[in-house]
Amino acid sequence: MIKRFLPHSLLGRSLMILVIPLILLQIITTIIFYERHWSTITLRLSTGLAGEIAVVIRLMERYPDSADQRWLFSQAPGLMSFDLQFLKEKKLSGAGKPPKGLLETTLTRALNERLSLPFEIDTRSHKDSVEINVQLTGGVLHILANKKRLYSSTTYILILWMVGASLVLFAIAFVFMRNQVRPIRRLAEAADAFGKGQDILSFKPGGASEVRLAAAAFKLMRARILRQISQRTEMLAGVSHDLGTVLTRMKLEIAMLPDTTESRSLSDDVAEMEKMIEGYLAFTKGEGTEQPKEVDLDTILADTIAPFRRKNGQIEFICATGTTMSLRIDNFRRCISNLIANAMRYADKIKITAKRRNDTVEILIEDDGPGIPENIREDVFKPFFRGDPSRNLDQGGIGLGLSISRDIIHGHGGNIHLDQSEMGGLKVLITLPV
Repeated sequence: MIKRFLPHSLLGRSLMILVIPLILLQIITTIIFYERHWSTITLRLSTGLAGEIAVVIRLMERYPDSADQRWLFSQAPGLMSFDLQFLKEKKLSGAGKPPKGLLETTLTRALNERLSLPFEIDTRSHKDSVEINVQLTGGVLHILANKKRLYSSTTYILILWMVGASLVLFAIAFVFMRNQVRPIRRLAEAADAFGKGQDILSFKPGGASEVRLAAAAFKLMRARILRQISQRTEMLAGVSHDLGTVLTRMKLEIAMLPDTTESRSLSDDVAEMEKMIEGYLAFTKGEGTEQPKEVDLDTILADTIAPFRRKNGQIEFICATGTTMSLRIDNFRRCISNLIANAMRYADKIKITAKRRNDTVEILIEDDGPGIPENIREDVFKPFFRGDPSRNLDQGGIGLGLSISRDIIHGHGGNIHLDQSEMGGLKVLITLPV
């Protein structure tokens, strides 16, 4: 459940690993500081204010003369940072609200410790001041104190420093983590390009030692795969060429023999061997050195399908992808031609559709033939495999048609899948990344 809310990229998860502990540390630090600060500093400030109010009340009792009290009230703003006013004959309502906030609670506690008189506190009526009313014998002493006397600016300074430092640290971590992730992304792009058969000569290992080790292993693996493919291709090409030379001599010798049943049978065998050799050569060409080019997919498909449509008017072609992509043109045409030729051997109607879905292109080839049993749909991609007699996809060949097609599609980074067509026959779905 929680995985849905986690970042999917390595950069996002790495930053989350850094940021979450940082935020938790700040929260814990703030809570501890807040508790200690407000329970200690704010109480001391409130106690100081309450003590000064108590001193003022004692002085008023000691010097009840009006002139002395006026002098005392005039000195209070400058020396004690609060205004005093005595409201004669006035009484408190007696319905003082219980303290709600931390400041009210702390100030109430301090006044209770310093005064033995009724009082009321109002911290909300004035924006920058706290109003305190104390009930005396002849009236109410009204005190208006600045809130700065009860707050410490260190709270805000700490929060600002913590937030500012966190933003700076996050920016530094983001830059460093992005630089560390970039070599991994390049490695992924190189692997994807290699899977599509594209040139990756510009790829160089970089980043941390572990990433460099993985990149070096990838380059070594790529070299081994290319060497194995090259060796197999050269071997098949050499064998096919040598067999072709021998078959040519055999054809010449057969042509000089009398026209008998045995000679005609031998000639048919030689023709069948020639088709096998052509299949080998086609297989090796599928792993050749053709370089990809940026082409219009719709045009390539139309040009490839056109000869088949002239032979069979029952081929329906729908294509409007509007996509330009990198393709090995000859290999791609060979793949599509193999699939259409297989369909034409067993079907009367063929439908070919190409469409684009986000970052992929889908090419669908359907027919109304006998189809392929589900249990051998994966086996038909194996080289030299001959499937159910009701539909031998390589009739007249050697069982390499679909193997060549899948190798070509995989070489372009795509996939090929067989299924049951709505027309009753076989459905071939090709997906290619754009």
